[in-house]
Formats: sequence, C-alpha cells, structure tokens
Amino acid sequence: MIVDFSPIDRQELKMLEFARSYGVTELKAATNASIDRMLALIAGMSDAQVTLLPHDPHANDPDAVAGEEHIGWSLAHLIVHVTASAEEWAGYSATLARGIPYPAEPRLRYETHWQDITTYAQCVQRLEESRRMRLAFLDAWPDAPNLNTLRGLSERFIERFGPMNAPAAFLFGLRHEIGHYEQFVEVARQAKEAAAPA
Repeated sequence: MIVDFSPIDRQELKMLEFARSYGVTELKAATNASIDRMLALIAGMSDAQVTLLPHDPHANDPDAVAGEEHIGWSLAHLIVHVTASAEEWAGYSATLARGIPYPAEPRLRYETHWQDITTYAQCVQRLEESRRMRLAFLDAWPDAPNLNTLRGLSERFIERFGPMNAPAAFLFGLRHEIGHYEQFVEVARQAKEAAAPA
C-alpha cells in the first residue's frame, strides 16, 4: 500500500492526526510498498541508465556542492537521497517511540555520495539495505510505543506540519520519498528513451 499523503499536501491534516491510524504493522507494509515501487521503476535498467543525468530545467539545489546546484538527478542520485531521508526520520521514530525526546539538531542523517553509485546492482543494494534499516528501526519500537514524546522542531516546521511523535516522524520520511516518485518516473522515461535504438 502506497500511502496517500494528499490530506497533508492539501494542508487538511497535520502529520500527528494523519499518523493516528498507523502502527508498526502499517508502517512496515508502507515501507515495503515504497521500496518495491522504486525497484519496479528501475527494473532491468543498465548501469548507464541508472546513472544518466537527465534534462531537468527546474533543477535547483542550493545545498548542493558548488557546480552541482542545477544538474538533473540520476536515478542513482534519487535513490541515495530519498533513502537517506527516510532512514533519518525512521531513526527519530525509534528514539521517540522509546520516550526519548530528540531535538532539531544534530540531524541523524547520512547520505551516500551519489557519484559513488555507478551500477544498477548498487542501486538495488542501496534500496534493499534501506528496507532492512527502516524495518529494523520499527523493530526497535517497544511493544507499547510512547506516542506522547515529540521531536524538537522549529516553529515554522510545526506551523506547517504540526508536532512529530514516533509514527508521524516515520511517515514524514516516507512522505518525502513518495514526493519524489514523479521525478523517478520522468528520469526513468528519459533513461529508457536515451537507450532506445535510433
């Protein structure tokens, strides 16, 4: 089941309210569905296809290293980016579920450098590794998770998304990943087009 975050995107609900119907079982199913979706999008691709830098007239990443702010993201780049964010928020969720408050900083984030991922096999490995890590964070939840402990976040963030407890935090990382699906589809389209016979 791919989670439909449209009530969040339309600002009809805050994450805490949205997350009320999600326990460990539902979050594991959503994680598996998302990883499977990305694996399906890259299925059968060559190394050249997963590393193709696509044309993206809207590319604008102010946090990128100098010279990379306006390049299109390859499928490999997208994979390392979305998995890093989902793992980060899964890490917060495991901490919060045990009743331990976590501040806004330092962030629990590590992103594999996208230029180090040069093959289809590495893309699959990174996705399966991320699946294992995220499911492990859910296994770190106690049987009766603390749902009242919140992550420290900026007022601006809370105004937009609301406070974050364990399930809300996990879902927030998944929301970011799913938000990149359209980009995945477009980059995969360009990669397949580039590989097609003239």
